[in-house]
Amino acid sequence: MNYKSNSQESTRMFKNDFLESLSKVHWSVPLIVFVPVVVYCTWRAFVQYHISPGRYAAYFIGALLFWTLTEYILHRFVFHWVPASRWGKRLHFIFHGVHHDYPNDALRLVMPASVSIPLATFFYFLFSLVLAEGGLLAFFSGFIVGYLFYDVSHYAIHHANFKSGLWKKMKQHHMHHHYADPNRGYGVSSKIWDKIFDSDFTR
Repeated sequence: MNYKSNSQESTRMFKNDFLESLSKVHWSVPLIVFVPVVVYCTWRAFVQYHISPGRYAAYFIGALLFWTLTEYILHRFVFHWVPASRWGKRLHFIFHGVHHDYPNDALRLVMPASVSIPLATFFYFLFSLVLAEGGLLAFFSGFIVGYLFYDVSHYAIHHANFKSGLWKKMKQHHMHHHYADPNRGYGVSSKIWDKIFDSDFTR
């Protein structure tokens, strides 16, 4: 991951035009897809399962924290795992390598729905193994909101200029990951797990 392009565009990933179109997505697409899901799950939690506001908030906040850990694990151990085989390296490039080679490509900064929808479905059924009814819906809502914050903030970090405050610190942290050391700084929406697992830039 040494090559870095300053271009606002990217390389072609697939010969097939349909597959190529699936690899590009506007930053608003995750919001369009998943905000209705959050609203529906929240509505069901309150109306169908009569969850209390306090219990909903507890599950929701817990899920936000769980998302930050999930984000860290996926980024560090899945997206940055480079298999030795030719096909493995090709898959790595498709999943994450292209983003490090072309970090300014505006259409490859949020997760395509072709990936995020199956992943969200997987996590929903995973959570359903340990949670039930209103708690499951509240937790899943918080988890998806965490994911949406990650995706939208990732786009903003790459394309917005922050003068001060938390957003500027988030941008500096992520830019260090891209341009200083890709083997550190895996948190995007939060760097709490980088500090816990000693992968932050300051020791």
